[in-house]
Amino acid sequence: MITDGIVQRLAMRATQAEEFITFLRTQIREIRQTLGSEYAEKETSRLKLENEQLKREVEMWKEKLIQAEIKNGVKQFHVPSSVIVSSSKQVKHDVAMAGEKSVQLQPDKKVEVKEEPEKLKEVKKDKTKEPKVKTKKVEQQGSQEDIKPIDVSRLDLRVGHIISAERHPDADGLYVEKVDIGDGKPRTVVSGLVKFIPIEEMQDRMAVLMCNLKPAKMRGVTSEAMVMCASTPEKVEILDPPPGCKPGDRVFCEGFSGQPDSQLNPKKKIFEQVAPDLKTNNEKIATYKGIPWQVEGKGTVAAPSLCNVQIK
Repeated sequence: MITDGIVQRLAMRATQAEEFITFLRTQIREIRQTLGSEYAEKETSRLKLENEQLKREVEMWKEKLIQAEIKNGVKQFHVPSSVIVSSSKQVKHDVAMAGEKSVQLQPDKKVEVKEEPEKLKEVKKDKTKEPKVKTKKVEQQGSQEDIKPIDVSRLDLRVGHIISAERHPDADGLYVEKVDIGDGKPRTVVSGLVKFIPIEEMQDRMAVLMCNLKPAKMRGVTSEAMVMCASTPEKVEILDPPPGCKPGDRVFCEGFSGQPDSQLNPKKKIFEQVAPDLKTNNEKIATYKGIPWQVEGKGTVAAPSLCNVQIK
C-alpha cells in the first residue's frame, strides 16, 4: 500500500530533479562558452533529448501513482512536475560525456559539485603565465624582414671555392665538401651530387652557393650552404661563376638590390617562393624572372650546357 512517506520522498526527489535541471542548464551554458564548437552543440542536443524522455517517463509513472493512491484512499496534494533522476551513476555518466565535473546525486541530499583543490588551481594559474618577451633587437630584425619583398635579393648568393670533396661516410648519394665563401673559415656543405658529377670534378673548383640557409644535419653531417645547380631529372650541372671571381663575391640580379636575410626563416619559406623563377635561359645563363645572375664587374653566371631548366 502506498503511504504518505512514499509520496513525501517522491516530492523530495522531484525537488532534487528540479535543482539538477537548473544545474544542467548552467553546465550547458558553460559548455557553449568554453567549447564553442560543434561538439558542444551535439552534447546540448543529446542532453535536451534525454531530458524530454525522462520528463515523459516521469509523467507516465506519476499518473500511475496518482491512480494507485486514489484506489487506496490516499489524500492527494500537488507534486511539482519535473525530471526525477533515479540513479547517481547515470548522472555521472551524462555530465562526464559533456566534459564537465563529476556530480553525485543521492536520495535526500542536494546536488554537490566537487571543487578543484587550491594547489591544482595554483598550478593552472602558473601555466597561464605569458612567455618571456623577446629582445627589442630580435623583434626589430624580424619586423624588418617581414616587410621586405620576397625576391632573389633575400638569398645570399655568393661565389665559393670548393676546396675538396669526399663521399659521405653514411650516405652513398652524398658528397661532403669544404668550401671557401670568403668569410675566413671554410664551410661544410653536403650535396646530393654523387649520381651526377664524378668526384674528381668536385675538387678545387669555383661554384655559386646559397649561404643563408639554416644549417641542417644530413645523415649526421651539418650542411652550412647549398651548391646551386642547373637541374633536370636526368642531368645536373654546377653553375659556373664568370672568370676572375674570388670567394665571397656577391651574385645579384639587376633591379633586385635588397640586402639578403642573415638567415632564411624556414617557416617563412622564402626560398620555396623564389625558386620557381630561378632558371637558365636559351643561352644557358642563370636568371631570376629572366634577369641574369651576375657578379659586379665580372660577368654572368651560367650552366655548362643546360638551357631552359630549373636551378636548384
